[in-house]
Amino acid sequence: MSESVYILGGGRTDFKRNLKKEGKTIRHIIIEAGKKAIDDAKIDPGEIQAGAVGNFNAGQFTKQLQLGAFIPEIDPKLRGIPTMHTEAACASGALSVLLGAEWIIGGFYDVVLVVGAEQQKTMSALDGSDVLGAAADYHNEKPEYGDFMFPKLFGRIAQLYIEKYGATEDALALVAWKNYAHAKLNPLAQMRDADLTLDSASQVSDKNPHVAPPLKVSDCSQITDGAASVVLVSERYLNKIGRDKNKTARLLGYGHTTDYLPLDKKDVPTFSTARKAAEKAFKMANLKPRDLNGADVHDCFSITEIVAYEILGLAEPGKGIDLVKSGATTLPQVRPEKSKAPFQIPVNAGGGLIGDGHPVGATGVRQVFEAYQHLTEQAGARQIENAKRFLTFNMGGSLTTSVAMLWGRG
Repeated sequence: MSESVYILGGGRTDFKRNLKKEGKTIRHIIIEAGKKAIDDAKIDPGEIQAGAVGNFNAGQFTKQLQLGAFIPEIDPKLRGIPTMHTEAACASGALSVLLGAEWIIGGFYDVVLVVGAEQQKTMSALDGSDVLGAAADYHNEKPEYGDFMFPKLFGRIAQLYIEKYGATEDALALVAWKNYAHAKLNPLAQMRDADLTLDSASQVSDKNPHVAPPLKVSDCSQITDGAASVVLVSERYLNKIGRDKNKTARLLGYGHTTDYLPLDKKDVPTFSTARKAAEKAFKMANLKPRDLNGADVHDCFSITEIVAYEILGLAEPGKGIDLVKSGATTLPQVRPEKSKAPFQIPVNAGGGLIGDGHPVGATGVRQVFEAYQHLTEQAGARQIENAKRFLTFNMGGSLTTSVAMLWGRG
């Protein structure tokens, strides 16, 4: 990269909140998260030269678009800066981070504010699922899958994975249990107060019914309101203000790919187009999967995390279930016994989408903020020990848009 990109600060909201009940809107959380990031970066807001907002579907969820216009409301000094809105379904947030990073890499700006936000608790679950369906090939897949399209689409992915590799629902339950356990260590996670035992996650019950077999309720991420934000800066700017590079996080490499929109045109469960995003990121960073100390990957459903292990090269095809069973992806803080895996890489230490929450447009930015917290040793009870290399993987649709980013300390 011609110019290095650093995270100077970040912030987020509590994902357990219900904005409608608070009498607030998406405007309020964009402002709240943006202010937190600027305060954390310890810079004058007037230093920010551009802004990006990641959001999936505020137009339907909240009847509000033109979200970049909320950036100046964070601070009057931001009035007049250029802003853009990025959208790629659940990968909207990661694209806003990439946009900001590429502005810096290209030499256009030295300081960029990135915010990701979504307010989803504005309508019934049925109506909300229809809005989310816009992330799929709506007019072709809606007649086939009907209501609650996304659980059914990922239920289909799980079925195909099980048919190909002989996996069982037990592995899916392990992902759900792990991420709920991690969420209990995260004071801002949506499911931090929920208790999910492995037995409960493994068994179909009145409280945990199948929603799209083999997926149960516990295998699914929740409807969430929330926002996250980061301040991205150039090395030039860091040197100018005399800030220590070793006390922040640097973008080491990234990859971004787009596949066909409908699921039946993708090579399930291999997802070779998504794999290219990971390959690009590792090549740019000159790293291998075994070099990582932690990762935050897209787990909109439990099967997604297992597939992500294989897309990212953390496990061989069909071996993602063995990786989660080994305990390698579980934090030692919650692991009942010592892992027998040849290497350790805690995944979704903050709870992931299943445990932390999934405010769609915010997720990709939240992942990057999570990377920053671990790399700067600010993750509290969920801190990954000696984290120096961290991966984020955000995807949109049925693995249509894929964004992999590698981050390092200093």
